[in-house]
Amino acid sequence: MSTAVGSCQSRLAVVVVVLVSIWIFKAVLNSFVKCSQSHKWTHLFFLLYTAAVAGTSTGEEEDALPTYKDAFPPLPEKAASPEGTQETVNAWTSKIRPLKSSIITQVFHVPLEERKYKDINQFGEGDQAKVCVDIMHKTGAHLELSLAKDQGLSIMVSGKLDAVMKARKEIVSRLQTQVKTTVAIPKEHHRFVIGKNGEKLQELELKTATKIQIPRPDDPSNQIKISGTKEGLEKAKHEILLISAEQVTLLLRQLTYFIKVYSRSHSMRMCFNFLPPALPTPLGQACCGEGEHRQGANSYTVSSVSAPSWLHRFIIGKKGQNLAKITQQMPKVHIEFTEGEDKITLEGPTKDVQMVQTQIEAIVTDLVSRMDYAEISVDPKFHRHLIGKGGVNINRIKELHKVTVRIPPDNEKSNLIRIEGDPQGVQEAKKELLELASRMENERTKDLIIEQRFHRAIIGQKGEKIKEVRDKFPEVIINFPDPAQKSDIVQLRGPRTEVEKCAKFMQKIVENSFSVSVPIFKQFHRNIIGKGGSNIKKIREETNTKIDLPAENSNSEMIVITGKKANCEVARNRILAIQKELANITEIEVSIPSKLHNSLIGSKGRFVRSIMEECGGVHIHFPTEGSGIDKVTIRGPLEEVEKAKQQLLALAEEKQTKSHTAELRAKPEYHKFLIGKGGGNIRKVRDSTGARIIFPTSEDKDQELITVIGTEEAVREAQKELEELIKSLDNVVEDTMIVDPKHHRYFVARRGQVLRDLADEYGGVMVSFPRTGSQSEKVTLKGAKECVEAAKKRMQEIVEDLEAQVTIECVISQKFHRSIMGPKGSRIQQITRDHNVQIKFPEHFVIKSLNQNANGEVKEPVDPNAPKKCDVIVISGRKERCEAAVEALKALVPVTIEVEVPFELHRYIIGQKGSGIRKMMDEFEVNIQVPAPDQQSDKIAITGLANHLDRAKEGLLERVKELQVEQEDRALRSFKLTITVDPKYHPKIIGRKGAIITNIRTEHDVNIQFPEKNDENQDQITITGYEHKAIAARDAIQAIVDELEEMISEDITLDSRVHARIIGARGKGIRKIMDEFKVDLRFPQSGAADPNLVTVTGRPELVDEAIDHLLNLEEEYVSFSAPDMSSSEDFPSFGAPVATKASPWGPKRF
Repeated sequence: MSTAVGSCQSRLAVVVVVLVSIWIFKAVLNSFVKCSQSHKWTHLFFLLYTAAVAGTSTGEEEDALPTYKDAFPPLPEKAASPEGTQETVNAWTSKIRPLKSSIITQVFHVPLEERKYKDINQFGEGDQAKVCVDIMHKTGAHLELSLAKDQGLSIMVSGKLDAVMKARKEIVSRLQTQVKTTVAIPKEHHRFVIGKNGEKLQELELKTATKIQIPRPDDPSNQIKISGTKEGLEKAKHEILLISAEQVTLLLRQLTYFIKVYSRSHSMRMCFNFLPPALPTPLGQACCGEGEHRQGANSYTVSSVSAPSWLHRFIIGKKGQNLAKITQQMPKVHIEFTEGEDKITLEGPTKDVQMVQTQIEAIVTDLVSRMDYAEISVDPKFHRHLIGKGGVNINRIKELHKVTVRIPPDNEKSNLIRIEGDPQGVQEAKKELLELASRMENERTKDLIIEQRFHRAIIGQKGEKIKEVRDKFPEVIINFPDPAQKSDIVQLRGPRTEVEKCAKFMQKIVENSFSVSVPIFKQFHRNIIGKGGSNIKKIREETNTKIDLPAENSNSEMIVITGKKANCEVARNRILAIQKELANITEIEVSIPSKLHNSLIGSKGRFVRSIMEECGGVHIHFPTEGSGIDKVTIRGPLEEVEKAKQQLLALAEEKQTKSHTAELRAKPEYHKFLIGKGGGNIRKVRDSTGARIIFPTSEDKDQELITVIGTEEAVREAQKELEELIKSLDNVVEDTMIVDPKHHRYFVARRGQVLRDLADEYGGVMVSFPRTGSQSEKVTLKGAKECVEAAKKRMQEIVEDLEAQVTIECVISQKFHRSIMGPKGSRIQQITRDHNVQIKFPEHFVIKSLNQNANGEVKEPVDPNAPKKCDVIVISGRKERCEAAVEALKALVPVTIEVEVPFELHRYIIGQKGSGIRKMMDEFEVNIQVPAPDQQSDKIAITGLANHLDRAKEGLLERVKELQVEQEDRALRSFKLTITVDPKYHPKIIGRKGAIITNIRTEHDVNIQFPEKNDENQDQITITGYEHKAIAARDAIQAIVDELEEMISEDITLDSRVHARIIGARGKGIRKIMDEFKVDLRFPQSGAADPNLVTVTGRPELVDEAIDHLLNLEEEYVSFSAPDMSSSEDFPSFGAPVATKASPWGPKRF
């Protein structure tokens, strides 16, 4: 029974296998039928060929039954297991492209007939260039274009693999003409072309630089559309057919496995052997060599050329020029360089690839034979020093040795520097770079602590000062910290001695960079400067400081003094003394607890500034925060200082007891009206309530915020009054007034400056004048009621002034106009402000055409007594003001006087390079004209304002007196006398390093001149100076000579062997003897006739003592004389026999 059941089961299994095989084969045939006519044979061949391979196996093959893993290979994992790293790549993973993070370079060639932009004249510009720039921005790859002789386009693309692939796709789609085609594969294979999440399709599009469109799942069509270049289309079709063939092959392998398992288990044999004899050559890797694919008569090959990676850029050439020559000939071959890999990948038609491979191999062989590289290790911190400022160091090495040097960027943190080029140049560059690095390693780095506030002073404007320091110490590298770091450390690096010198030099700069700010009332700045800057220049020169005053249009009262600390203090005291002399300036100290200082100063100094402004601009100085000092200094006029003191103490008391603060808001244009003229409005509020009202300054961010400080009740009342006033200002009204049309121009002139001033002063009131030519007298004012009334009143005052206005002509020669105007018209502007008038000078074109008619001919004057138009200055305003302005203008007319000065003093008045005369001209604000030397004139002309001439004349005459005194003094100092001294005594008079003669010169203030070597009178010494001082110097020299003449010289014989010991190291021994016995010792020079002869010079008794001392030393040294160097016994030769020297005391014992 069991046997029958088993037999039935076996037969049933066979039936199932046959049925399944028939179903699978039917599905394959169905797939074959759906394919297009052009690809049926290809699919059929794969089906039959694979079946034949599986079916015609021998008995041995049947025994080697494939495993399940071979028949159904597993899908690839994203993260490979450790064991899998050594496994052979299987059928699934063989098609997956490995990811590469390194930079690659590819060169593409676009033939002329496929170029989109064929206009040669626009190469490098126009649409083509814009497209390339857009591709670089879009993909991150770098593109370089070059034009071949055949007008084809070579494009070198560098970057990471994905960027290059994207760029390639963009290039093909945007720079190359497109064609379209279709390929048909079974519908069920479409999903394998798409891949997981579309990754396979994207990879395929990037790889072939084409656009592939696959029908939607609900579309019954099996046609896949491809668009791109001709070459890209062929590659894409090829890849798609391979994917489809792989799926068919896999299906047949699984079918074969299934049939084999069942046929073996049931002793069955099923063989497929129906390969048609006349089929085309098989397609795909099944029958091709590695990396080679065939499609009909065409072949496609992927090959590689071995080339060291460091040679890649030389093979590519500048901007891909070398490769462009190859790709122009073989445009279908793609050449890929991968950074870090010693190979070049070639992809394209087999014949073309072989030719390109031959050419590249020849280039590689040539480069390897004549080029070399070297790598050196240098600490990255020295890299930028090797490069030098602006690459000056590394560029010099490159040009000198004809090599390329790659220094890694800072972000790589690599210490490897690579040198490439000619072998000899590489070695020389390597040697020089190592020497530079070695020198830097031996250099010293010093951190100099300099307060950051001094850094800008050391660097100077546009780096001028630090450039001078670097020029002075070129071997020292100076690094300042980033201002954002707020660091005080300045780093110096360079040779030890140079770093030390540079550090001392910079410390001196810092010492001279101390600055102090001195508050001086604005009205006294002019007095501090002095006439022509005389006062300020004198202080600068005498204190050796730099003094900066604020600009005239600035509200600042601070004068900044820069220099050494002690000098700055002296300059500060002198400036304060000038202010004290000019006004009743007093300074008092008020004791206020330091804990209240911050609250009294207020945010950004708002509170204390309001007190200073209210009290006539007194200066209030609080001690440094955290010092714990309670004393606050108040400086200014006596009455204002007392007033500020009372307010400060009152405010401090309020802060300690019951201070209260409130805030309210008002439009910034209302502030001036709220404050009132001279602060009158706000003072009324303060006097009635006792509260302090603080308005924002131009530096405050919130321009609407008004702060009220005081007791709670006072603040409440002041706040109420201000709110009512602000509310009334918000009540906008419109009013009109009558203004004669002839005055309208005054208000709207200069772009409505008068109207803008009215709006600023009266709460932003808007004034509207009728249109020009309407002859209407009605003027409209719109704004807050109070503001409108105040503005209306002011406008009526202006109209009254205009009604009373007259015009006066002031005749002043045109040649003086520029002088009257002053620098940038400053003098005229001052007169205009002081007298409230308008001044108009003749126009330039009027001056030019006054004496010419329409034909350019010179006109004859009608009335010789009539003033010229070019000399007439027109003044408009009230009569009394115009008359005062005329007097002011005439006072500015320069006058010329002559001063008699001896001709021989002119050059001293002019000074070196004109410095003397320029100083006087600046000091007295005049022009001084010295006659030319050939005139031999004693007259000097001074031109300037009448009130300046007297001072200038006095100054010039004082200078003449000084020069005459100096002239007389020079005559007295020119007294000369000579003294005869034996030349042998000259060195003694001069002394060691000129010490004796320098002392005589300094002590007697004379000049002493010794004769030159070739002078005839070798015994004459010349002394120049005051007569009595020259005589004193002569007596001093004579005293030295007398003393020298009393000296004697004796020669003694000292064994030459002891001379060196007596002299000592660097003459230390002989100097000691000479100083002790007050004598001079002279030892014989090398090669002297008597090498033992020594001369002793000095006073007789001292010479004897010195000789005794020397002889004693000789005796002492000779008794311990050095061994005889020529003795073979004491100094035997190596290897030579030593003869024993007989001794009267027997053999030597050691």
